[in-house]
Amino acid sequence: MVSRPAPASAWPPGAPAEGLPEYSAFWRPVLEDVRDPVFVTDADGSLRWANAAAKALGTEGVTPVLVSVTETTGRIDAGGQHRAARVRALPEGWHAWTVIDDSPRRPEDFLADAGPKLAAARGRHGTARVIAELAAGALGECVFVLLPTTRGRWEWWSAEDHAAPGHGRIRRVPAQLAPVVAETFAAVGTPEVQQVPEAEVTALPAVVAERFPGHAEISVVSLGVAESAGVTGAVLIGRRGEPAFGSGQARATSMFAKAAGTALANAQRYARQEEATRGLESTLKPQPPAEVDGARFEIWYEPAGGVLGVGGDFYDVLGREDGSAFLYVGDICGKGAEAAALTGRVRHSLAALHLVERDGRTLLRLLNELLIAGGSNRFATLVLGSVAPAESGLDLTLASGGHPAPLILRRDGGVEEVSVPGTLVGISPQARFAEAVTHLDEGDVCLLYTDGVTEARNRTESAELFGDERLFTVLADCVGLPAREVVRRLREAVREWLGNSSHDDIAVLAIEAAPAPE
Repeated sequence: MVSRPAPASAWPPGAPAEGLPEYSAFWRPVLEDVRDPVFVTDADGSLRWANAAAKALGTEGVTPVLVSVTETTGRIDAGGQHRAARVRALPEGWHAWTVIDDSPRRPEDFLADAGPKLAAARGRHGTARVIAELAAGALGECVFVLLPTTRGRWEWWSAEDHAAPGHGRIRRVPAQLAPVVAETFAAVGTPEVQQVPEAEVTALPAVVAERFPGHAEISVVSLGVAESAGVTGAVLIGRRGEPAFGSGQARATSMFAKAAGTALANAQRYARQEEATRGLESTLKPQPPAEVDGARFEIWYEPAGGVLGVGGDFYDVLGREDGSAFLYVGDICGKGAEAAALTGRVRHSLAALHLVERDGRTLLRLLNELLIAGGSNRFATLVLGSVAPAESGLDLTLASGGHPAPLILRRDGGVEEVSVPGTLVGISPQARFAEAVTHLDEGDVCLLYTDGVTEARNRTESAELFGDERLFTVLADCVGLPAREVVRRLREAVREWLGNSSHDDIAVLAIEAAPAPE
């Protein structure tokens, strides 16, 4: 394709110039881009026509010069304005030159796109990977994110055109071999872009250095936002072509590094919070029930939604040396982290107290004094006691502090309530508690539960509670069934009642006197 200036007569006064083909195969591809500046050349390369947008380019009276770059791309010099163009072949050797927007990107637009992606990244690893991918897509063709790790090494994440993302660890390069990289790596404050000398690149470990030959420019920028954020690190960027942001390339890189460092600091802070949460949960979550001869325990524990996987309801079955077990089910007023914290305090107090005291009423009195002395404005309800194997079945001793009465499903009868009156725990120094003794024959099941069951709200009528009557109806149909089936049916009934609506904490402990093995 020959490039030449168009003659002055090439500009048509209004309608297309005389001699232009009129069949649709010519005009359809031209009109597809009519909103963009379009120039048309004939088979000899002479400019024959231009649309209104094309005429608006350049200076009046100056004829544009069209220069081919490849068969499908070119550049147009229109009065000092150099614009890139897409070249499309037309019938009979004619061509349409459509100007494309090749102006440098605005750093603000890049940050607006990158910000949500950085915020959505999770964890140190995920955030570093996203940083590399975003930088490789906008700032250069080859990117390495370097972060400190253990044993004097750097951890790296890479992204590159036409190559799979990479991740690994390398030795930390001494400052005397790569002073620019080392200094940038440890820097904090406003990120500054530095050019990396070729000698420093070759001093880097091979897995990094081998990826940068052939790049026009290699730069490095710090990720350290602030010393208090606890983040150090750097991004190595290799660029082969023209900077995507023109003269604003350094500013775009610096702005991106600041946003990336903030994202890393948030990710590390979130990771520490998660670690602390897991540690707290491990101390608050109940352990599996102890084993007692002749007893089977079935649990349904479902805290209300929240950050912690525990709530204000609690239970435990703790073994004793004589083969019996200390057990309880309780409910702290309220929910969330504060209720969970008091739950842990109550559970740990009971775990210690039962080692020196077995009388249920005394245990409740001591716990009541502890809660009042602790100054908490929350109270608890709970039922506690002992379960011990008997010659036939199990012996149960239960004491209650303002808690829903335990229910027993008699294998050969119905559902009966164990009357154990008592005062709320943690309210008054004058609280009074009672104790009851009962026996479970083989096949009998005792159910201890919290009011998260009876106060579950209907999925369509939130004012309507599941209630005691529905609970008794469900349990009456479960008489004679093993504890596992009883809890399963109760759980299904309550969940169907709730639908997708939220609920309070729920804790259910079923104790079954298991049939003796044959």
